[in-house]
Amino acid sequence: MTLSFASLIGSPRRRAAWLLAEASPFARAITRGHDLLADNTAYRVLAARLGNEGGHAPDVLLGGEIGNAETISRLQSLLPLGRAVQEDVAIHGAGGVLSLRVTAMLAPGRRNWVIWDIQEVADNAAALVAVRQQRDELAAFIDNAPVGLYSVAPDGRFLFANRSFAAWVGTVPEQLVGSDLLLADVLSHGEARENEAMTPDWAGGEAKLRPLPESGAGDNGTDDSSAGLRLVSVSQTMVPDADGRPLRYSAVVHDLGLELRQRGTLRPVEAEFRRFFDQAPIGILVLDSAGTIREANAAFAQLCGREDWLGQRLAALVREEDALMLTRHLIALRRGETFSRALEVRLDGPRERVVEVFAASSAERDDGQSAQLVYLVDTTEQRSLQTQFHQSQKMQAVGQLAGGIAHDFNNLLTAMIGFCDLLLQRHQPGDQSFADIMQIKQNASRAANLVRQLLAFSRQQTLVPKVLDITDVLADLRNLIGRLIGETITLKMVHGRDLGLIKVDQGQLEQVIINLAVNARDAMTEGGELLIRTLNHALEYAMQLGTETIPPGDYVLIEVTDSGHGIAPENMAKIFDPFFTTKAVGAGTGLGLSTVYGIIKQTGGFIHVESAPGEGACFRLYLPRHKPTADDLPASRDDARPDSRDLTGQGLVLLVEDEDAVRAFAARALRNKGYTVIEAASGEQALALPEDQLDRVELLISDVVMPNLDGPSLAAQLRTRRPDLKILFISGYAEDSLRTNMAKSAHVNFLPKPFSLSQLAGKVKEVMDSPA
Repeated sequence: MTLSFASLIGSPRRRAAWLLAEASPFARAITRGHDLLADNTAYRVLAARLGNEGGHAPDVLLGGEIGNAETISRLQSLLPLGRAVQEDVAIHGAGGVLSLRVTAMLAPGRRNWVIWDIQEVADNAAALVAVRQQRDELAAFIDNAPVGLYSVAPDGRFLFANRSFAAWVGTVPEQLVGSDLLLADVLSHGEARENEAMTPDWAGGEAKLRPLPESGAGDNGTDDSSAGLRLVSVSQTMVPDADGRPLRYSAVVHDLGLELRQRGTLRPVEAEFRRFFDQAPIGILVLDSAGTIREANAAFAQLCGREDWLGQRLAALVREEDALMLTRHLIALRRGETFSRALEVRLDGPRERVVEVFAASSAERDDGQSAQLVYLVDTTEQRSLQTQFHQSQKMQAVGQLAGGIAHDFNNLLTAMIGFCDLLLQRHQPGDQSFADIMQIKQNASRAANLVRQLLAFSRQQTLVPKVLDITDVLADLRNLIGRLIGETITLKMVHGRDLGLIKVDQGQLEQVIINLAVNARDAMTEGGELLIRTLNHALEYAMQLGTETIPPGDYVLIEVTDSGHGIAPENMAKIFDPFFTTKAVGAGTGLGLSTVYGIIKQTGGFIHVESAPGEGACFRLYLPRHKPTADDLPASRDDARPDSRDLTGQGLVLLVEDEDAVRAFAARALRNKGYTVIEAASGEQALALPEDQLDRVELLISDVVMPNLDGPSLAAQLRTRRPDLKILFISGYAEDSLRTNMAKSAHVNFLPKPFSLSQLAGKVKEVMDSPA
């Protein structure tokens, strides 16, 4: 009976493994776990070349050198994927360095069997030298890495350690690997309880590295020098075998002593940055990816005026109409988009603040979360100044327009009113044409009143300021205001005690109070209460009211408060604009509040309004308190009309007026009163008159603004001939706006257009009767 060699090697499993091993032309080994089931002749020859007596699995045969153990472990971890895996390794043998290609795969049909094929891939000297050099460089890097590296078996014995780790415990790798030392002999938990030993399967974290006895390794760079311990951080992973059981534990060890020293160096820098962050004059905050505030400085807390900002979304702290725009802007910046200008939003708080938003794109923090740094610059004051400037420009432009319109209209109205007066001299009240002429004159007078309101808005009307007690003024107006507002509205006046005096034009101030009362009446269609209150108001510091800043000082405050329907928020910025009105067509001109604004500003005061829909409105007038001097005369009003006096007279009058209609009316009116009138259409025409006529002229009546040679220049030239010449200027512009030009001629008189026949005759009579 013939027996084969296969029948002599044992069980069927062994025979199958032997047949599988012998079927390869390469060095092959069959393993199960760490057990070598079978190997072929080529594998045993390779083991002999590597100085191994044989009988060892590939992980032992090849894993003794630095780096190979990790390579073999990686091959084993990839085997469960069900495909062949391959790695190249270099190892020292009897003939030098061998370059081997290791292929591992699961044996088909055999659970947990692994087939290892090892092939020599480099046999020339140059390749061997290159492989050896690379391995030496890798070994040197791993050995001298700035971190500690080790691998331990499940029982805690060291399988590998680099020189950095060994040096920290006061030894060399050769004394750790293969010795009886365990991981627990050199490493303990950072917060270990008494008798709690370190086990190789711990999760990692902070720990204390203990040097071997008499090594003295703890004297350099330790966290606790008295105990010779080094504070370290350990990151550890488990390397499983084919069955998923722990094969080894590999770890990276960081020395925390260096980090602690770096923290000590960075602490002053961090403190300086924190001081800069907290004391910065602009709002700085950190947002997470959802736009929620995670941190902010004191300037931001002061800006928003709230204490509950932490954890809030920034968009929730701005005005509702700005929230969506802000959210989109921050998202765009987070994506890295750029904008040519910053976004301006209004913070929603007890004090409305306008801010410009600057932000950077998102950055990743140490905790892995995204963060966005946002800067808020307070531009409230700047915006207020811009608004004031724009308002001032708008008012100036409209004022210039109003002044120009007033000049032209005054010329037209002077002629209309004057010729009406001439006609009325021929048509008595019983005449059929009398009513028609009076209708024309009354409408012309209404137009003249509108022109005066335009001049009041543009601050170009002539003021006659007097020292007044506001209590007396309001007392005189009480009955008139009561009749204006009607019986359904209750008028209440509250006078302050010891009120200061003011210096204003009484007629203009009365117009302001009446306009506000009428405006309040129109807002209380179903009745209500009108309160007029006065009090002293002292400002120690400048006060911001809307777009205006009231300087410090003493003021007399007049409050006009109604209980009407209030003013809509969208109309608040336009209520003082000329011709703006919310009343029905024909119910108002839109000049009432603009006139009030112009008079108060020309007087040197301030006006502010507070209102809300359904809650009425309160107009506050701040008038500078006047300190009377010896030159101030008691306030009085001369209500006498020149019509009650004898307006006839004699004398030669030179009338210079470039508006033909005005000149024709004035000349006829003065001739009817007994004066001799010489007419001229311009200053040049007046100077061209015969010298004997010019020498006999007693009164020059001249328009101020004329082409080429204006009135003041004409008067100056005539006075070189006649120093005692009396002068009366007439103009559609206000007297105050002409003071600069009129300064060329001293002792002059002024009559504003439009004027009636009686006003012209009375003024001429007054000037002619005055001393030269």
